[in-house]
Amino acid sequence: MGRGGLDRVAWDQRQLFSNSFFSGPFGLSEEQQRHIRENLTEEELVIFDILTRPAPELSDAERAEVKKVSHELLNKMKLLLVLNWRQKSTARSQLKLTIEKVLDTLPPAYDRPLCAQKCSALFEHVFESYPEQDAGVYSQAV
Repeated sequence: MGRGGLDRVAWDQRQLFSNSFFSGPFGLSEEQQRHIRENLTEEELVIFDILTRPAPELSDAERAEVKKVSHELLNKMKLLLVLNWRQKSTARSQLKLTIEKVLDTLPPAYDRPLCAQKCSALFEHVFESYPEQDAGVYSQAV
């Protein structure tokens, strides 16, 4: 496919996402479209938003690194959410330490005070959103 063909594919993709069929009550919401555009799951997008809003300003490369951190953190965090994890001080401590350890890999734009703030916000989010093992606000109804 020549260069003109690639331009056509890119144009078609932009039209697909801007088409009203994918928005509104019968299509994808703006947030659903956003998690597709960002190439993140709903859970990863929430973590990404906590890490990037309202600060810091990031380059495209730094944003990509924060997306990787969001993915890694979610995977590690889910391994720690054992039965009754909220009531177990060891489980809570392990979760806090894991969040801190993973966030230590964030780009340099995250200084110590900002990193500490993001750690607290993420722990609070997890505590509120994941009350039990395999039972969070993102769990699929069976």
